[in-house]
Amino acid sequence: MEQSLGIAHFLAHADGVGRFLLGVLLLMSLASWYLIASKALSTWRMARQRRRFLAVFQDAGDLAEIEDFVREHGACEPFSHLADRGLAAMRQYRTRTGQRLIESVPADEFLTRALRRAIEQDTARLEHGQTVLASVASAAPFVGLFGTVWGIYHALLAIGMTGQASLDKVAGPVGEALIMTALGLAVAIPAVLAYNAFARSNRLLLAELDGFAHDLFAFMSTGTRLPAAQTAPAPRAQPQPATEAA
Repeated sequence: MEQSLGIAHFLAHADGVGRFLLGVLLLMSLASWYLIASKALSTWRMARQRRRFLAVFQDAGDLAEIEDFVREHGACEPFSHLADRGLAAMRQYRTRTGQRLIESVPADEFLTRALRRAIEQDTARLEHGQTVLASVASAAPFVGLFGTVWGIYHALLAIGMTGQASLDKVAGPVGEALIMTALGLAVAIPAVLAYNAFARSNRLLLAELDGFAHDLFAFMSTGTRLPAAQTAPAPRAQPQPATEAA
């Protein structure tokens, strides 16, 4: 009677170690896909909120408009969070008592420290979960490889006990053992692709946030924003022809 081979047969005949490794790969896959879905949704939401906040920031004539927007909509993404921390630092500096050492620094340095601390908090928040993705991407292939080696070992033991070492008897069990390697790669590939995508997205976002911090610092230092027509560089005067009549 011909023996039915395949994934179902492999799962049904896996021993305790094999099932444990399959459980580890399953947990890795669930964790990585949960992080991929949650971080992708969070990135999409933050991008939409960021565009709305930056539109308000560009049109704001003073800090009160930005403060009202942040109070109404909340600081749910890095740009509005940076503005909220800067505004909070300005309020704290205005009401300083002089009894704390940190309040003895100049206003611009106090604001710079607050903005830098907010950027560090946003950086940690954006990188949340990427360590898990990196760990899954690097460890899952080796977990699958260990399962393959373990499966081949037991397959060869079974073949040695039966005394039948023909190709048709060896190919089936060894092929089933290679399923673990394929499962390990199936878990690792989405994790490594997602890690690279999120790392690039965070790098671009933090670079943009750093530039925004300079604009925000200048805005908070002056308290007002010049109209766009006045902030644009003045056109250079055109030279007059030398043959102009005296």
